[in-house]
Amino acid sequence: MPKRGKKYQEIVNKISSRNNNDFAKAVKQAIDNSYVKFDETVDVAVRLGVDPRHADQMVRGTVVLPNGLGKEVKVLVFAKGEKESEAKEAGADFVGNDELIEKIKKGWFGFDKAVATPDMMGTVGKIGRLLGPRGLMPNAKTGTVTFDIVKAVDELKAGKIDFRVEKAGILHAPVGKVSFGVEKIVQNISAFIDTVMRLKPSSAKGTYLKSIAVSTTMGPGFKVDTNLVKDLIK
Repeated sequence: MPKRGKKYQEIVNKISSRNNNDFAKAVKQAIDNSYVKFDETVDVAVRLGVDPRHADQMVRGTVVLPNGLGKEVKVLVFAKGEKESEAKEAGADFVGNDELIEKIKKGWFGFDKAVATPDMMGTVGKIGRLLGPRGLMPNAKTGTVTFDIVKAVDELKAGKIDFRVEKAGILHAPVGKVSFGVEKIVQNISAFIDTVMRLKPSSAKGTYLKSIAVSTTMGPGFKVDTNLVKDLIK
């Protein structure tokens, strides 16, 4: 367990309870107890009753947050011909093919998300070992390998996130910035949780949503009563 700083400990010590909140209260507590000078990201952690070691219990998906992420998302598109022009018109920040691949080979990663047309994947696959560990590899399952470039770029710019359950059965997702305020963050959480619920594997037995916690980048987590999920996504 990493050692926490003095300010973090002071915040934790003054909080009477961090458990069994409703979503709005958990978000408000997380925001109210932000103690740093920058606009922190608000994150949600969900522990699921699944075993990701089994392929039929893997939970993976995407969701476009209704209020976005509160930051500019730089999108790179691997394409050629007409699709290059489409990508530029859609607002992609970087568009190209071989020249971009060579640039990445030399260590450039000045983008947040990457999209590729299917006919480019044979070439893009050559730098998969560079993109994969950074979460930048285009993937058909997340909608980033597609000929519908306009839709892909629009969604990523609007705040589309992709998520995947970790080995311990936990999902992590950013849901906005502290500056958003409670209402917008709760709306983003609702969209995320609704998607997670829809992705419940048929092979998952017992309790699916075991626990949910809301936190800021540097702050403590505030647990949510999972019995209130139905009210959240109603």
